[in-house]
Amino acid sequence: MAIYHRLVTSTARLSFGFGFEQKIGSLPGAVWLRQIQIDATRGRLIMPLAMPQNCALLNKKINTLNSFNQQQQVNYSSITSFYNKVTAQQLWKGVTSVSNAGRKRGRGKGVGKKSAKDLNKGQIIGIGKLNMSWPGLTTPIIQGKEIMERKQLPPDPDREAKLIKLRDNMGQFRPLRLSPLERGWSGTKMHGRSIGPPDPIGEDTFEGFDTKVLEMKTVTNMDANLGRRRRFSVLAFTGNNDGCCGFALAKSPEGRGALRKAKNRAGQKLLWVERYNNHTVLHDFFSRFGNTKIFVYKKPEGFGLVCHRAIKTMCELIGIKDIYAKIEGSTCVQHIVKGFILGLIQQKSHQQLAEEKKLYLVEQREDNYNFPVVIAAPSECRTEKEIQYEECLDFSQIGFGDRIPLRRKLYTPFYVNLPSWENHLMKTEWRRNHHEIKHQLLSEYGTLKSKFSEKYPESDASYAWRLWRKQIREQEAAEEAEES
Repeated sequence: MAIYHRLVTSTARLSFGFGFEQKIGSLPGAVWLRQIQIDATRGRLIMPLAMPQNCALLNKKINTLNSFNQQQQVNYSSITSFYNKVTAQQLWKGVTSVSNAGRKRGRGKGVGKKSAKDLNKGQIIGIGKLNMSWPGLTTPIIQGKEIMERKQLPPDPDREAKLIKLRDNMGQFRPLRLSPLERGWSGTKMHGRSIGPPDPIGEDTFEGFDTKVLEMKTVTNMDANLGRRRRFSVLAFTGNNDGCCGFALAKSPEGRGALRKAKNRAGQKLLWVERYNNHTVLHDFFSRFGNTKIFVYKKPEGFGLVCHRAIKTMCELIGIKDIYAKIEGSTCVQHIVKGFILGLIQQKSHQQLAEEKKLYLVEQREDNYNFPVVIAAPSECRTEKEIQYEECLDFSQIGFGDRIPLRRKLYTPFYVNLPSWENHLMKTEWRRNHHEIKHQLLSEYGTLKSKFSEKYPESDASYAWRLWRKQIREQEAAEEAEES
């Protein structure tokens, strides 16, 4: 007959069961033994208290407990806390990650900014708030001939502050600082950022080329077996800044793979774009792709790129420096790229336009005081009688393909009706014929100079510029002489 004294949960699962007896005390005329048994099925230590049969000190309590033990066996188990049920990795995942449903609703944009912290970092086993010395754990057991004993060391007031500082610095990540020219269009997105030239193909190396990302997004496709497949779609544009360019669209399950495929594919689809004086388009043109309409205007040097950011990035890679482009309708990046490239490919050279019209092509630029300059001449020119009355002779209108762009009306400034405007006209009256005189000088001498420029070279408008260029050449010659 046995009384179950206590029940202890074992830390190891045993595949067999056994028991042994242990002497725990003695009474007059009897020996008390404790029989320890190990339950192999549950991995628990069962320690019943066995009483000898010749013991005379049996009372009612022992009999009651023995009878109760025969009827029902009571098992006790330790309570498992919440922190033992969930691992640290699972807890951090709940803070630093977003579910698939949340990611679809736009809650997964800042996932990479949060990182899990190792709270055990900076802590050493055996060293805590009390700052105890444990021989064999934190200190050696024997120092010299003396056996060390456990003792308490002076408190360390800076321990908590050091741990907090270490944990605060653990989650901070400072990205590499990029120059403003390498940051792209907005924030940390890949749009507008450079990814280098395409990979070489055999002996052909893309020297002087650069590739920029125009569009990078995630697309999904429903598959019968795999379900919703998520991939990256990248539109890349490459060019050598000298008229040679290409673009391609690529998709891949990984972002880096999509970038690499788009870059290399763009290098395999190159085309040549004609430019006027290596700085602008040949003429104004209209292009359309889908619901995207693009009006492109030819501009003089120094005007810059006043257009959509995708068109600006393409022009920088092509080598176009001065244009104005207006987009109407959809601003889809892929449609903008295809529409602009179609317009560049469909450009006609000045000689082709002159041969089609059988007329001289004359250019008037504002930076040249609208002085007419012949830039193309046909092999056979029509006479004035052969030109029809309703025939369009506007160079821009021919490039737009009979489409008239909407232009705002120029309103009269408010200061024209003020008395001060009359004073301004009177003060500048002596310059009223300067424009016509500039045209006359350009037609006679080809530049802004008078008949006295040979005797007085400072009367030439380009005298200061020629003098400056002469000084630069003299300095370069002096530097070369010193080096040699």
